[in-house]
Amino acid sequence: MPKLAKLVAAVLLVSFTLLDVRPAVADSSGQTAVVDSPTLNVRSGPGLTYSLKGKLKDGQKVKIIDKSDDWYQVSINGETGWIASWLTKSDEQGSNADKTIVSRVDSLNIRSSPSITSAAIGKLRSGDLAQLVEYQGEWASIIVDGMEGWVHTTYITEVDSDHVQNISETDKPAVTNANTFTVTVNKLNVRKKPDQTSKKIGTVSKNDTFPIQKIDGNWVKISLTGNQSGWVYSFHGELSSKAASTSSKTDQTVSIVTNGTNIRVEPATSSEVALRADAGDVFQVVEKKEKWYEIQLPAGGTAYVAEWVVNSSDTSSASTTAVPEKKKRVPGTLKGITIALDPGHGGNDRGTTGTRGTDEKNLTLQTAELLAGKLKDAGAIVVMTRNSDTYVSLRKRTSIAHQEGADAFVSLHYDANPDRSITGFTTYYTQSAQQPFAKAVNEGLSSTIDLTNRGTQPANYLVLRENRLPAVLIELGFLSNSSEERVLTSSYFREQASQGIYKGLLHYFDAQ
Repeated sequence: MPKLAKLVAAVLLVSFTLLDVRPAVADSSGQTAVVDSPTLNVRSGPGLTYSLKGKLKDGQKVKIIDKSDDWYQVSINGETGWIASWLTKSDEQGSNADKTIVSRVDSLNIRSSPSITSAAIGKLRSGDLAQLVEYQGEWASIIVDGMEGWVHTTYITEVDSDHVQNISETDKPAVTNANTFTVTVNKLNVRKKPDQTSKKIGTVSKNDTFPIQKIDGNWVKISLTGNQSGWVYSFHGELSSKAASTSSKTDQTVSIVTNGTNIRVEPATSSEVALRADAGDVFQVVEKKEKWYEIQLPAGGTAYVAEWVVNSSDTSSASTTAVPEKKKRVPGTLKGITIALDPGHGGNDRGTTGTRGTDEKNLTLQTAELLAGKLKDAGAIVVMTRNSDTYVSLRKRTSIAHQEGADAFVSLHYDANPDRSITGFTTYYTQSAQQPFAKAVNEGLSSTIDLTNRGTQPANYLVLRENRLPAVLIELGFLSNSSEERVLTSSYFREQASQGIYKGLLHYFDAQ
């Protein structure tokens, strides 16, 4: 054993030496990041399969010298290594702190990731300002109105704080005698404070008019119903002295049927969740829009709830149509349900490698393809975050699910541990609202496979943490255990595992 230990140490020393002389890419020079995890592993390359070089502590600041997908190459005490970017946060004193960009064109697409093939999640008008987060090649990460996204640098200009102040003073609307604010865009976010990163408390609609309480630069504080108030961006409306008239309200109310019901910013299942309500909660209806109710939020502003998840105080056809809509899916099928399947890893990220040389990325895709077939046979719409051996960033995986209006998200993985005696499968969740979904999937798996059931456990995974859907991450067994690896790589196991997950999904949606 001593000879073996010396040999391993020598190999690692050579690896570190080779890594240290690798030239750094200059475009990330000067950027810093702060560790946002109790401990953070430093690896010899940009992936979970590379060897460990050391650990960083929570709050430790590091200099970024290169990037590869979701990984940062950092410099620490004269040595270099790679860390997971999703376990860091930006340094407020970094080089891009307080920097702003302005759009040079109309209808500039804001995309979910730095690629022209990624989904457009918003637009900037000519002259619109946004907070700059970072540059990545020809793309810039920005925050605008609380939304994070990417824009191409060809169509933006970086401006300093003095220029921003000049723009604000020049473009500020005349407000000398204004006492009302009228919305001129389809939907406008209402925020708790006069800041684009402040918490969103609701939305107001085009042509709605509200009394003005206060004006602060380019922000207007408006009076909402129920003695509530909030801040809106003044450039998305008109200031005048005409009488205010808020959105017309009816005497109708709706009550929530199920705990954890999503109240959404827009009338669509793919829209952002404004809040979650529990059974028995009652909301005032502003108006009915097809199969959605626009409701008044307790903190002010409005949002939307689907008619099939509420009971209405109105005895008209609106309440009678709610029950048939909810029962369209026949129990025992998944007709009308959209499931996002996320085969873990891919491309240059192999995931873990088993004792017999099995790459995790291949097993996850094979399992996902088999599961997709079962779900489609049951009537579900299946969205795959990847269909081939390609790398997909963690944030893009969740973005794909949200953009496609998925009803649930299942991330498939195979586990590893330095202790090769550990075996079994585990179902992880992050948010408490995801726990019932994780439990249903775990029970489905335990009914079809013979591995040790390690149960449902909380874990801080990005694809769960930044996911507003019922979502789970399943570790289907340990490739680090040679006996279990033989089982996991068999077609029989993948058949049984996919059947178990399918059963768990059926059980969960049947219970809704």
